[in-house]
Amino acid sequence: MGGRRILRGISLALALCLLTGCASLLERSYTRVEPHSSKFWESEAADTLRAENYQDIVNDLLLLIGQHTETAALRLYNFTDDLMVAETLERATTEIQQETPMGAYAVEYITSASQSQRGYYEVVIQISYRRTAEQLQSVVNATSTEALYSLLETALDDGKTELAVRVGYWGQGEQDKVEATVAQLREDRGLTETPAWNVNYYPSNGPVGLIEFLLDGSELWEEPVEASGESGPKDTEKEIEEIGE
Repeated sequence: MGGRRILRGISLALALCLLTGCASLLERSYTRVEPHSSKFWESEAADTLRAENYQDIVNDLLLLIGQHTETAALRLYNFTDDLMVAETLERATTEIQQETPMGAYAVEYITSASQSQRGYYEVVIQISYRRTAEQLQSVVNATSTEALYSLLETALDDGKTELAVRVGYWGQGEQDKVEATVAQLREDRGLTETPAWNVNYYPSNGPVGLIEFLLDGSELWEEPVEASGESGPKDTEKEIEEIGE
């Protein structure tokens, strides 16, 4: 009898709690993390990306580059003919390599081959890189060039020979600030007699979004071109001269 009374009491208390607004105490929220949950992935093909317009294609390519993917399948919807597909893919790959920081920094070339299917185009993407997966993973983010001194100092302390920084803001005079920061740090660390560092800006046209520092004075494999303009340096390589030279 005593046990039954206890059970009845518990049941009654629970019922009263539910009726008087205590139900929130029993509620639970759950978060499920599933791979390929982005709208850019096909639901029935886990390793296949999808795109319905030009911007989707650009986003898909940036996603692949961020993962250092060399080969991928892409399904294009809402594209009416082969010519439209070819022109859109060419325009998107050109934008990636010439106008986006990560594409300009990491990609050597992108090729594609498309085939018409029922309701969509199947595209095979091939991406060749001039940066390793480790280099892409080592890229650090900064809101502005003000953080460069600290980031470069940490890189020197860690014995690194290169540093790539993705910057969120690039305005008038930013390149001069970068050069002044490098010169000041080299003077502070007693490095003015060592080989000058090389600083590379990406993309080469338009506002810079990524800066690469080669701290051992090494050169890039491509031919350097003289930088010019405030909207974005016209080259991808700029040698910083020491103060007083």
